[in-house]
Amino acid sequence: MTGPPGLDLDRLAAYLGTGPLTAELFGGGRSNLTYAVTDGTQRWVLRRPPLGHVLPTAHDMAREHRVIGALSAAGFPAPRPIRLCADPDVVGAPFYLMEHVDGEIVRSADRLAALGARQTTLSLVDTLADLHALDPAAIGLGDFGRPEGFNARQVRRWKQQLDASRSRDVPGLAELHARLAAAVPAGGPGTVVHGDFRLDNVLLGPAGEIRAVLDWEMSTLGDPLGDLALTLVYAGQPLLAGGRVPLAVPGHPATAELGGHYARRTGRDASDLHWYVAFAAFKLAVILEGVHYRYVGGKTVGEGFETVGALVAPLVAQGHEALEG
Repeated sequence: MTGPPGLDLDRLAAYLGTGPLTAELFGGGRSNLTYAVTDGTQRWVLRRPPLGHVLPTAHDMAREHRVIGALSAAGFPAPRPIRLCADPDVVGAPFYLMEHVDGEIVRSADRLAALGARQTTLSLVDTLADLHALDPAAIGLGDFGRPEGFNARQVRRWKQQLDASRSRDVPGLAELHARLAAAVPAGGPGTVVHGDFRLDNVLLGPAGEIRAVLDWEMSTLGDPLGDLALTLVYAGQPLLAGGRVPLAVPGHPATAELGGHYARRTGRDASDLHWYVAFAAFKLAVILEGVHYRYVGGKTVGEGFETVGALVAPLVAQGHEALEG
């Protein structure tokens, strides 16, 4: 059996004890690789780390497997995990299988408009609020991270990630890090945070309802305002298809309204997000710079990577602007 890059279907079939398998790589992902796998009767989704360059502490399949198991058992819309494999000899890296959830990932402005940009986006924020309302200890994730000092550690961590993925000089990026490090907020009580919460990391039903939240590779216990800020920053970035930012789609709420909606749902003070938005822009810039690093090194699988590098500089500018208040 032949399969998509990064997946040996003969070894996987032997490991699962099934008949011949077919698989398809899901498009749109920029980090861990995600495949639809079937033996003709059963369907699964498989997640594995990217090919080639893998940053320290990133792409931990066991952490993803653990968090979606805890969240799905608690009734949150995360896919139910099925099996974790730590043996890299099966597909070339550790991986896990989870249930296949029917749904749509929205990556075009036209499709977002058709579903109803306002209600879909407010539902996205509602789901984030639901995540942050969960008691980590009550769902078995009390030791999933260290909320104390979270923001300071995040600033250091993402600088380390940047240093490990340098392929070029990006003006203003080092300066943005320095400004963030000089004014880190203490933050409030920690919650489970997704770490990359955005429209195209959820599966939607036909009425725009959220059926599953995907891509938990950066989840931990931390400051929930960081999750909110990143969601707001993503709202100002181009959709992967369609060439328009979500905020430009008719009916899409402004970021101020989204922040206010989150504050009403959670009771948290979201009135001053300047530092959080600046850090979210920095974090996203580092993530995309890492994707660009893998692209120029020939270590990416799929399409659309050639445009990622051009998104970094505007994010750096946005980070500096946010800190100006």
